[in-house]
Amino acid sequence: MAKIMVQGTASSVGKSILVTALCRIFKQDGFSVCPFKSQNMSLNSYITLDGKEMGRAQVLQAYAAGLEPEVFMNPILLKPTSDKKCQIIVNGKVFGNSTAMEYHNMKLEFKDMLKEQFEELEKKFDIIVLEGAGSPAEINLRDRDIVNMGMAELIDAPVILAGDIDKGGVFASLAGTLLLLKEEEKKRIKATIINKFRGDIEILKPGLTMLEDIIHVPCAGVVPYFRLDLEDEDGAVEFNKKITADIDIAVIKLPHMSNFTDFDALKIEQDVSVRFVTTKEELGTPDLLIIPGTKNTIDDLIALRDSGLEEAIVKYSIEGNILGICGGFQILGNSLSDPYAVETNSKNIGGMGLLDIDTVFEEEKITTRVNARSTNMKPFNLDSSLSNKDKFISSSSTNVEVYGYEIHMGICKYGQSAKPLFEIYNKNGGNASCHDGAINATGNIMGTYIHGIFDGVEFREYIVNTLRIKKAMEPRKSDVYESLREKELDKLADIVRSSIDMNEIYKIMGIKR
Repeated sequence: MAKIMVQGTASSVGKSILVTALCRIFKQDGFSVCPFKSQNMSLNSYITLDGKEMGRAQVLQAYAAGLEPEVFMNPILLKPTSDKKCQIIVNGKVFGNSTAMEYHNMKLEFKDMLKEQFEELEKKFDIIVLEGAGSPAEINLRDRDIVNMGMAELIDAPVILAGDIDKGGVFASLAGTLLLLKEEEKKRIKATIINKFRGDIEILKPGLTMLEDIIHVPCAGVVPYFRLDLEDEDGAVEFNKKITADIDIAVIKLPHMSNFTDFDALKIEQDVSVRFVTTKEELGTPDLLIIPGTKNTIDDLIALRDSGLEEAIVKYSIEGNILGICGGFQILGNSLSDPYAVETNSKNIGGMGLLDIDTVFEEEKITTRVNARSTNMKPFNLDSSLSNKDKFISSSSTNVEVYGYEIHMGICKYGQSAKPLFEIYNKNGGNASCHDGAINATGNIMGTYIHGIFDGVEFREYIVNTLRIKKAMEPRKSDVYESLREKELDKLADIVRSSIDMNEIYKIMGIKR
């Protein structure tokens, strides 16, 4: 079994995407390969087939490796609830909530578990590609590190150090990182990679030579800046604020917004623009407004209220179209109650009152993969006079299939004027029969607990074509998101393979090619 670890000079230098690329390259070269990140801090999470929670970055890496995502790829997930507190997920289940200091003091308790899990992976795969977090040169955290050099030492892994040249200062950041490492840590770094390069490589080459003379570590390659239709790593997300296509979909960028990948599939629609809104002045009159998931629903509702965005959303709702997802669904309701202080110390608060539901936060977290079909959906109350209404949208809309996953603490109770949006018929691979979501009487306001709901063709196609028809545009067939993702992963592998010395990478791992 071989292994290699990608660490970075800082967050968002491209560690996640480099690990993704290496996983796909090794798979293409005939190896069984698995990604591994011992500790991930992210509000962007995913539910596995067995109902466990893990970080989305390792999900994409799993797909690149040709694997179904499983929690052993990301044993520890930290989900911030405030600047100083987070929920700790261990092996896919809630371990507890803690302050930053409390977690810092408990990290070493997980070392044996991480080592045992990694050793089990060594028995199953030819290559394991590890990802670090942030920077290995955070000297205040070094004594309890379990994700950078601490993890590399634990399982004796060679390290590649990545730096981001796009932001400037890449030579200083690479050299400075080496300067702050202990001698035994420096010996682990076998090569550097410069990421996100724009320009003429010939101009850069003298700098590479000088850097190698300074740090005595070879550069394995320079990866160009590129754009692909793949999920962004958390710290590198670009939240577009401009309308760039005919269909304007606006997403409220909540302070604790989670699962921003819910909207990636919408971005592949040719005439759809997805933009993010942070102020009432930016809202405008989009064709569809989405209120996304959040790790702190009540505090984010208060933030919307204080900023004036809530008032603007309520005013927009009279003629506009709104979809709430998870926490956004709860925000649209009549009330939210947190009797056990699961999310916040605010016990009770009124919602926007746009859907007749009431939410109570329970102590146990719901994490399920689901399949469902629509029951009462009539997207956005289509005007019957529209001539092309029947070209694509059926009159019943009772058989639109959806799939995705639920991650929430709240339980909703329906009022008299709210009807369920979906009937769930499968949970975590087993038969089920229960309701999800809600829709108002006029059909222009909907909510659901299902994350990833736009990934499936049927729901995305139905919603976007409804918007097209309302604007007298021709309906279109939607592409299968998963097929596009596979093509983009192959493109990523091609870019990285042509940019770095793969013979050197194999040599570092001790594999002869």
